[in-house]
Amino acid sequence: MRLSQLWRAATDAVVDPRDDREVAGLAVDSRRVRPGDCFIAVAGEREDGLLHLPEALARGAVAVVAGRRPEAPVPVPLLVVPDARRAAARLAAAFHGRPSDRLEVVGITGTKGKTTTAYLLRSILEAAGRPCGMLGTVRYIVGQRDLPAPNTTPGPTDLQRYLAEMVAAGSRAAVLEVSSHALVQHRVAEIRFRAGVFTNLAQDHLDYHKTPEAYREAKGILFRMLEPGATAVLNLDDPAAGYYRSLARVPVVGYSLGPGAEVTAEIHAIDFRGTRLTLRAGDASAPVATRLMGRHNVSNILAAAAAARALGVGLDTIRRGVEALEAVPGRLEPVDAGQDFAVLVDYAHTEASLRSVLSCLRPLARGRLLCVFGCGGDRDRGKRPAMGRAAESLADIVFLTSDNPRSEDPEVVLAEIRGGMREPGRARVLPDRREAIRAAIAEARAGDVVLIAGKGHETYQIFRDGARPFDDRAEAREALKERRGV
Repeated sequence: MRLSQLWRAATDAVVDPRDDREVAGLAVDSRRVRPGDCFIAVAGEREDGLLHLPEALARGAVAVVAGRRPEAPVPVPLLVVPDARRAAARLAAAFHGRPSDRLEVVGITGTKGKTTTAYLLRSILEAAGRPCGMLGTVRYIVGQRDLPAPNTTPGPTDLQRYLAEMVAAGSRAAVLEVSSHALVQHRVAEIRFRAGVFTNLAQDHLDYHKTPEAYREAKGILFRMLEPGATAVLNLDDPAAGYYRSLARVPVVGYSLGPGAEVTAEIHAIDFRGTRLTLRAGDASAPVATRLMGRHNVSNILAAAAAARALGVGLDTIRRGVEALEAVPGRLEPVDAGQDFAVLVDYAHTEASLRSVLSCLRPLARGRLLCVFGCGGDRDRGKRPAMGRAAESLADIVFLTSDNPRSEDPEVVLAEIRGGMREPGRARVLPDRREAIRAAIAEARAGDVVLIAGKGHETYQIFRDGARPFDDRAEAREALKERRGV
């Protein structure tokens, strides 16, 4: 695309004909600039993107977009904009031909349940014969490519590129997990959503948003974005649903585990094989047998079903799509080596999610419920004591350990978790996560349930000096081998 076309599509700027040139791509990271790219200097939390302008130019940037004029002259065309993040979204959408206009895009936001709901909805849409991409916390599925996900929601240049690749690969739909960070940072600003889904709201990310009100408002940006022809899908069991309803200028579909919503369910049985329920939408109903466990996962099923209904998918197809999903990585994922007790790994890393998972497992444990968890360093400190209280109230034995310590001293994080417990002396404190997992599995008896919470699908642990390979599922398998003496 010519620079003049790009800037005209996204801004009112006019390029001097003498400076017009072909633009090969867009980059917001100077390390990823390739010859012919336009470099967008976005101000980060810690430093200004213009600090990396020399590197971008050395790598071959042919144009620059920035939120302010650099002190030194720039030898390529420069566009100064009020908000470089917002401009990045506009430029990326223009460069890639606004791919969301050619896809049924569903955005899912909420504190917990986004990933499972995304997996469910993709499975339903695939069952409906609509090839569907997915971008979320665990994986990016783009056409035939299945990629590890560095962020829940990609930055705008990557996001628009992935959507364009989905269109080129023949996808008809795309499911996006939309984080509060992504909404505030305008990553999805130029996406045309066919539906926006709200799963629930609980305390999280206050290290970034500072107040619960700001966090709630950040999630609400998705519903302000919905245009005529879209649908807002809201969890009526959550008190925040009323607030998001007030923001939406489009039809609203509600779902609930209780009566009175457009999409509801009756739960018949929950065990380690999954959940049996009857799904109801309007006057129609369908029996569903899913491998997903727990009331919280039934809520996720309702969210996906309501979104699918908004896209015109029938209830029997929804049932087939739900039943086709075998598992979601790191979400109550069993680790089974033939032992006579259960071991499950889950991503639960907030008080609400930890309570949900422990409440699901509590009645299923014929013996004791053992819980291994920690809290991330350099993140919301307020949830640490609350998670300690949740674990203590629902588990028989609590093993406190490190999550991703990052730059914090693990002992400080653990002390803050214990600060919320009535009897902190009863908790087993093992800062080394590998030791804690081994200790819990060594302690388990027949009929017990061991929950390893916090990291789920993650395959690394982050310390002050960087990330190291670590996978709770692999560590649990090794611990089970050691227990058997293999």
